Amino acid sequence: MAGFFDTKIEFLKGIGPQKATLINKELEIFTFGDLIQHYPFRYEDRTKFYSLSELDDSLPNVQVKGKIKRFELVGGGRKKRLVGHFTDGTSSIELVWFQGISWITNKIKPGVEYVVYGKPTRFGSKINITHPEMEVLTAKNEQAAYLSPVYHTSEKLKKKFIDSRAISKYQKSLLVNAVNHIRETLPSEIIQEYKLMDKKRAVVFIHFPNDNKVLQLAQYRLKFEELFFVQLKLLKMKVARMDKFRGAVFNDSSLVTEFYNNHLPFELTNAQKRVIKEVYRDLRSGQQMNRLVQGDVGSGKTIVAFICGLLAISSDAQVALMAPTEILAEQHFNGLKVFCDALGLNIRRLTGSSKKADRNEIHAALEDGSLNVLVGTHALLEEKVKFKNLGLAIIDEQHRFGVAQRAKLWQKNKEVFPHVLVMTATPIPRTLAMTLYGDLDISVIDELPAGRKPIKTIHFYDTNRLKAFGFIAEQIKLGRQVYIVYPLIEESEKLDYKDLMDGYESISRAFPKIPIGILHGRMKPQDKDFEMKRFVKGETKIMVATTVIEVGVNVPNATVMVIENSEKFGLSQLHQLRGRVGRGADQSYCILMSDFKLSKEAKIRIETMVRTNDGFEIAETDLQLRGPGDIMGTMQSGVADLLVSDLAKDGPILQIARECAKKVLDEDPELTTEKYRPIKIQLDNLKKSTVNWSRIS
Repeated sequence: MAGFFDTKIEFLKGIGPQKATLINKELEIFTFGDLIQHYPFRYEDRTKFYSLSELDDSLPNVQVKGKIKRFELVGGGRKKRLVGHFTDGTSSIELVWFQGISWITNKIKPGVEYVVYGKPTRFGSKINITHPEMEVLTAKNEQAAYLSPVYHTSEKLKKKFIDSRAISKYQKSLLVNAVNHIRETLPSEIIQEYKLMDKKRAVVFIHFPNDNKVLQLAQYRLKFEELFFVQLKLLKMKVARMDKFRGAVFNDSSLVTEFYNNHLPFELTNAQKRVIKEVYRDLRSGQQMNRLVQGDVGSGKTIVAFICGLLAISSDAQVALMAPTEILAEQHFNGLKVFCDALGLNIRRLTGSSKKADRNEIHAALEDGSLNVLVGTHALLEEKVKFKNLGLAIIDEQHRFGVAQRAKLWQKNKEVFPHVLVMTATPIPRTLAMTLYGDLDISVIDELPAGRKPIKTIHFYDTNRLKAFGFIAEQIKLGRQVYIVYPLIEESEKLDYKDLMDGYESISRAFPKIPIGILHGRMKPQDKDFEMKRFVKGETKIMVATTVIEVGVNVPNATVMVIENSEKFGLSQLHQLRGRVGRGADQSYCILMSDFKLSKEAKIRIETMVRTNDGFEIAETDLQLRGPGDIMGTMQSGVADLLVSDLAKDGPILQIARECAKKVLDEDPELTTEKYRPIKIQLDNLKKSTVNWSRIS
């Protein structure tokens, strides 16, 4: 079976070496197996002929038949067009061409019956179809009722006449011989239980369905199979990890009790309590923990991580907290030092700018075990940093760290792998989380602490700028601070975004007596830190910045976030930026400034932001608008390699496929029984390159 599908496409009738080289390069299709899995991305409905009197511009692409009575040339210069007056005997429409006019007049003949396919539009009182597809009417195409597949191709391929139609011919030619080589990948029990179409028919019908019902059954079968094997691989990794990696057992909760009774400054939310329980279970299980804690900005992830750390410290282990930037590490350190001092614990910070004398002290205290908590940046990963007994590694905003960097943290305990707790404020939709981190345990903090006021989000068009400036002035008078964020640093000729420097000048003119800071990605790290520290101390009242302020910095006095050209930002980025305010007890605001002309997607993004503060709802909408590859930048993770499934739409199938995979592994973890032989063979054949997220390293 593998042999046939490994055949190079140049050996398929109609392709040959030259075309094959181009297809290899443009579509990354090399073998029969690649080609048969190059599925259509949509279908043209050729199941019905419309009469011309039925047409109106609300219809999608339609198929009609009739004759051209006559041609005429209309307009001049760039507006010159060829109009064919087309009739089916009862009614008439216009067929219009702006290009290839001489080719059309030579090729298409008045008085001959044609099948015409295209999108009806209205021009004045007349219906027309622009640049229609046309072929001479024959007994065969008049009788054929089918859905015509449309395949992705490229401009270079089209120039060599390898368009969607040509790919369709290759698929037909391939399927004739391929059908006998397609083997079943799922046991008959699963096929019956989940009412799935068999594999052979599914592959044939996804390319050439007779009707929509058959197409849906074929798509469902192939999506189920694809997601089933993704989940099976992830769940197998998770089982392997739990068998392989033992973890230190932490049972002593005396420090936690003392902290709860005497030093906890506020009541924890139910969500925080739930997550702490989930982590405790892991830390007592004897297996190494790998848990992702997701929670919106300000939901209290750090205090949860600290309380979990106390369980490790009570059991004579040490805790490390790694943040992506110095300013964030500083923030975590200052926040946790108050608690550590109250409990008599030793906490230090280690960053790139730590002085040599401090470093030497830290290294000595780490090795003799007198240092309980170390907060820092990438500096924690240096060879010289040796712990006596690292029990829990907490990683903040883990997507900012490379895989190799996280692996180094893992190796800081020679006896037993430290437990790992990863925190992220980037809400990941459930379907994506199950696929990306299906082998990680996920905890969600889905409520904000009591007394936290939801941020009010307002949308202003550029014409309301003076109103926005007036509001900013009022807030500054009340003693508050303001962020103003721009999309780009320098003007690009193609893009008319507000340039940061222009913005800085106009803000300076509008607020001549107010101290203003500026922050962008091209500044040196020490200059960025200097500007941010001035803002944190309240020396500057307005911070004009690009998106470099996106992650984590806590300025409770900053209550207004103005986002210029908000239509140019993605939803998750808008949500992250908005989360920079609302850190204190005062009411906070996010003002979305935009141009008057908005695309359909931009409107949805802005309306979503104004309507809700729920990060998970925002992430779901973002997934539907943009697709999974964009959201996580996960091209490397295998998620974007899905051939037929769409995580934005196929959540329910993913859920069912995951439950099925779990059932199979519960019954037969090694897939040794004859019943699961097809699954074992398919699993062995699948690429071995999926990233093992469960190792976090």
